[in-house]
Amino acid sequence: MPAVPMIELLNEAYKGGYALGAFNVNNLEMVQAVIEVAEEERSPVIIQAAPSELEYAGWNVLPGIVKSVAEDHGVTFALHLDHGRTFDDAIRSIRSGLTSVMIDCSTLPLRDNIAQTREIVKVAHAVGVTVEAELGRIGGEEFDIRNSSPDAFMTDPEEARNFVEETGVDTLAVAIGTAHGLYKYEPRLDFDRLDKINRLLGIPLVLHGGTGLPEQDIKRAVSLGVAKLNISTASREAFIRNFVEFSSRYPENLDLMKTMGHAKESMKRVVRSVIRMLGSSNRV
Repeated sequence: MPAVPMIELLNEAYKGGYALGAFNVNNLEMVQAVIEVAEEERSPVIIQAAPSELEYAGWNVLPGIVKSVAEDHGVTFALHLDHGRTFDDAIRSIRSGLTSVMIDCSTLPLRDNIAQTREIVKVAHAVGVTVEAELGRIGGEEFDIRNSSPDAFMTDPEEARNFVEETGVDTLAVAIGTAHGLYKYEPRLDFDRLDKINRLLGIPLVLHGGTGLPEQDIKRAVSLGVAKLNISTASREAFIRNFVEFSSRYPENLDLMKTMGHAKESMKRVVRSVIRMLGSSNRV
């Protein structure tokens, strides 16, 4: 089946008390890893790429690979832009066939964040595309995102309610103590803050920085309204480490398919673990 608007999948997860893994991809084998596990687990899935990943693989090439592989496997999926920064990022994504876009203007003053997000919502909703935004700033470092402390600029619940009302976004990424990339601090999530945001907004919420969070924290976050968990570092680390280890162990091997295949299997183990932990298996 073709890619669907992400909000359709998130609404089902939010109502059903589970969450969906959102996995960043940037080559064929990473795409295959996510889709093969989604098919095996009978799980809907969100496949996403940041602007830098789309630029590397090709703004039309990478979405084409995802759609072709996913449709061959009969997987229910959404195709999402992760951390789009500009109006142009969103428009290029929509034109490339993505069914969801994130516009991250969280570094801007609140009024500017609202104004720019509102403009993208108007365009995206006109063609049935979901919009994710971010309020507050998530710590860590990944792609071009840098923030020194994991609890810097946490999301204010009242500001979040006002932001959603004024912009009309479908889902909101909240800052409650997570961090992009590998954790340099012990993650301490503000669940009281998340609970209040969930009660005030009543829409599916997004948690970035899923790599390295304790399972009990993730499950508690899901119980408090998180319907999308972003995973990038864990899957990339598994893929790259396996690639390096296999190449070092068998330096005479020049069969790239074999090397990449082993790396893919390593990433599949991460994807499967996340899907089962989030409770999205057997949902399609």
